[in-house]
Amino acid sequence: MPTPYSPSIRRRRLSSELRRLRGESGLTLVDAAKGIGMGKSNLSKIEQAESRTVPSATLDKLLDLYGVDDHATRASLHELAKLAGEKGWWARYKDLMPQMLADFEAEACALRSYEAQVIPGLLQTPTYADAIFRANQVRDDEEIAQRVAARIKRQEILHRVDPPTYMAILDEAVLHRQVGSPEVMAEQLRHLVHMAARHNIDLYVLPFSAGAHPATEGSFVVMDFPDPRDASIAYLETPVTSMYLEEDRQVRLFNDMFGSAQSCSMTAVQSLALIDRHLHDLEE
Repeated sequence: MPTPYSPSIRRRRLSSELRRLRGESGLTLVDAAKGIGMGKSNLSKIEQAESRTVPSATLDKLLDLYGVDDHATRASLHELAKLAGEKGWWARYKDLMPQMLADFEAEACALRSYEAQVIPGLLQTPTYADAIFRANQVRDDEEIAQRVAARIKRQEILHRVDPPTYMAILDEAVLHRQVGSPEVMAEQLRHLVHMAARHNIDLYVLPFSAGAHPATEGSFVVMDFPDPRDASIAYLETPVTSMYLEEDRQVRLFNDMFGSAQSCSMTAVQSLALIDRHLHDLEE
């Protein structure tokens, strides 16, 4: 299955390259903006990946100003600008899932997730996801169906020929919290066991006996990307917004939290044994 384009990744990379080139040319943001006849705020948006597109003419002016003569470099940056404007499948669900999340997941080579409340979205069954969305009682059946479809579509990254590695730490509470009916939970736990058998997926349960632990502040995901030019991202979701953190110190903090939480968790074998016990209890 081909990897869909991720406009956000392309925009980040193009912006990073343009900032680097401006720095190497010794120009300030104000100088560069004046040099191509553009407002400072507009150029700042381009450099911060806030502009969805960079017109070809604008890009040429910037490259001329920065003294970029190499044809291959110019062609590469124009290709990035072109791809940055492409829409992935998730554009159809833009109002139904966190902004840019699927963009980043589509490009990630590794994901590390800690989940304190429910099964991570990438591992949910359709019936479990349906029950999660129905917990918000203001959604109608049509919207719920669309949200479930979007969530299941996101999961395709785990089934690619070259899937990302996925490490998920589940708080033990996730296994005890009945979402939907016992049948829904049993199906979900069977799915967890099935997914954990994949070579690219590792599941760990953080037991109640661990007590206070480094990840008590809530769920999060850290995503790494195959191209070294693309900085890792820590993702957090709240009821009103989604946060994407990419400063080195921020990502390092979440990596440390994940590592510490993993050290407090059961091993993968012990975790699957616990999941199996919960499944057995549900099926009795």
